[in-house]
Order: sequence, then structure tokens, then C-alpha cells
Amino acid sequence: MIYRVVLTTLLVALLAVAYSTTPPVSATTQAPAVQAELPALQATPVATGFGDILKAVQERGNVKCGVNTANPGFSFLDPSGKWSGLDTELCAAIALAIFNDPTKVEFTPTTGETRFTMVQNGDIDVLIRSTTHTFTRDIELALNFTDPYFYDGQGIMVTAESGITQLEDLDGGSICMGRGATTELNIADAMNEKGLTYTPVLFDDPNDVIATYEQGRCDAMTNDKSGLMAQRSITQNPDDHVILDATLSKEPLAAAVRHGDDQWRDLVQWVIYVTWIAEEKGITQANVDEIKGSTEDAEIRRLLGLEEEMGKKLGLSNDYAYNIIKGVGNFGEIYDRNLGPDTPTYIPRANNNLWTNGGLLYAPPYR
Repeated sequence: MIYRVVLTTLLVALLAVAYSTTPPVSATTQAPAVQAELPALQATPVATGFGDILKAVQERGNVKCGVNTANPGFSFLDPSGKWSGLDTELCAAIALAIFNDPTKVEFTPTTGETRFTMVQNGDIDVLIRSTTHTFTRDIELALNFTDPYFYDGQGIMVTAESGITQLEDLDGGSICMGRGATTELNIADAMNEKGLTYTPVLFDDPNDVIATYEQGRCDAMTNDKSGLMAQRSITQNPDDHVILDATLSKEPLAAAVRHGDDQWRDLVQWVIYVTWIAEEKGITQANVDEIKGSTEDAEIRRLLGLEEEMGKKLGLSNDYAYNIIKGVGNFGEIYDRNLGPDTPTYIPRANNNLWTNGGLLYAPPYR
């Protein structure tokens, strides 16, 4: 009995240490062997079968979508409590497909460390948080990814007055970044390859990353270049900050769902494809009703639910694609509202254009 008490006490103590909050700043002064995603690897995924997630979503009455709170242009929660961004609009598109109501979304804040466990445990139905699709995340985290909806690469931001122009200038310096993201791994690889040392300054909350960098407590900050452009837009003086030319990695951003329910993964994927096809076909929020009433294009007729029963194959109504387009528009419209030339978070489309315009976005035929 005494041995049981001792063992129980030790186990409780060990668990308390394992789940305690880690300090925000690392004292490491050289590129570490990062194991940022181990907490997610230890999670036990919720068992799901074909159709289980859609059924649960319909019974609950909303979609639980895991997002960021501080990434303007992608997913951002302003002081008034309003959500905005490309990621959040894709969440709304899923709600439109299922409920024909863009408000039927429960936006759930996640961090770099908690996001994958929340998918695995069923705390969220889908993760749309500017998340990079990688081998390890795909194979070991019990996740299924959609095709990338945004092609990115990791960069570094510094103050204009710092004089830093290349990675070598950061030797011995400190770099702010989010904990539990591919940024930790990529910067470690890049610095190690060049034999450079640095101090990683790690935070769970992206707001703390940008605040600490702005306070001058680190020499640079690193993130996906899209994230850096978004974060620069909310600094006091955006023109005081420079994003270096160096691109440290490939960052294909995709939506993620848990293994075991192929219907749900297909549904999320085709919601995204619908926005691409609509743009390719020239269908917008403004003209979708006119096109629906006059088109002879067979693919558009299938897309808008006028022929065949494509929606039912996903467990949805046949006009689900029409509801998406009417509610949020095509991908180009979503992109322009959040990242277009008239926004403070402008990012030229480049690779994120349709294949017909020289980009990488290419949806399979809707047939």
C-alpha cells in the first residue's frame, strides 16, 4: 500500500511537470534540436468513421473551426470581437455548404502547440489556421490535409535601422517566433547549415511575438512571409520594418481534419475547390443568379445544382455550391477582400493565382 501511494505521488508530480506552462523565452544560444510537435504526437485521436463528423456538425448546429486570432488578412479577431481574414471566410464557406448560413461557425482560437491535438481530440472539426502541410504532420499526427489554398515561404523581418540584410547578419542575435510551428525547425536548419548561432525567443501567443519584437527585445522575428506582412501591418510604423529577400522554406498552407472520416475531408476539400472553379468560370456573388438562370455550360449547371445530384454525394443539398458563391463569392473575391491591393495586408497573388493565370491553384473537373 505504501509503495502504491509513493508511485501515485510520483506519477502526479511527473504529470504536473509535463503539462505545466513553459516559459516564453528560451535561453538556448545556438540552433537547437527542436521537437516542437511532440505534444501533438502523444495525443490519442478520437475514432471517427465515414460521415460521423458531418452528422455531429449537423446535430450541433455549427462548425467548430480552429483559427488564429492575430494574423491579419488570414484570421484576426479585432477588439470589437469581429473576425476577419481569408482563413475565417473559408470556415464560413463550410458553414454555407452545410447550413446555408455563414454565421454557423464557432471560431476556436488555437496556438501553434494546441492546434493539432484539438483536431485529434475532436475539439474542432477543421483546422484552417495558415497551417503548413508537412510529411510528419500528415503521417504521424493522424491528420488529413486538403490541397494547399495558399503557397508561402518562411522569411525574416527586421527593423530598417538595424542594417541587417542577410541571415549571416543575425549570427549571435536573437529571433522572436511562435512556439510549436515549422518556423522553429526551419530557422534551426537554416542557421545550422551556415554554422550560425542565435537565441530563439519563443511564445505561444502570436501577439506576444510581435509585441516583443517591436519592443526591441529581439533582433528579428521569423514567420511565413504572409504572416510577416500581416504582422507588419499592425506595427506602429510599418515602414520601419523590412522583410528580407531570403526565403527559408516551402510553406504550403492547407486545411486539416482528423483521420478516419473521408467524407468530411472530401467535403472540406470540395468547398475550397468550389471557390476556385467559380473564379475560373467567372462566377461571382453579383452574377451567380444571372448565370444560374441562363447558363448552358454543363459544368456550371452541375456546380450550381441544376443538373445531376453532386451535392448529395457529399451529404449536402444540391445547391451547396451556389450557396457558397452567393454567400462569400469565388476565391478571387475572398482573396481581394483580405489580401488584395486595397487592403493593408496586400500580398500579390503570384503562386496563389489560378492555373489559368500562371498560379498553382487547380481544381479537378466538376463531373
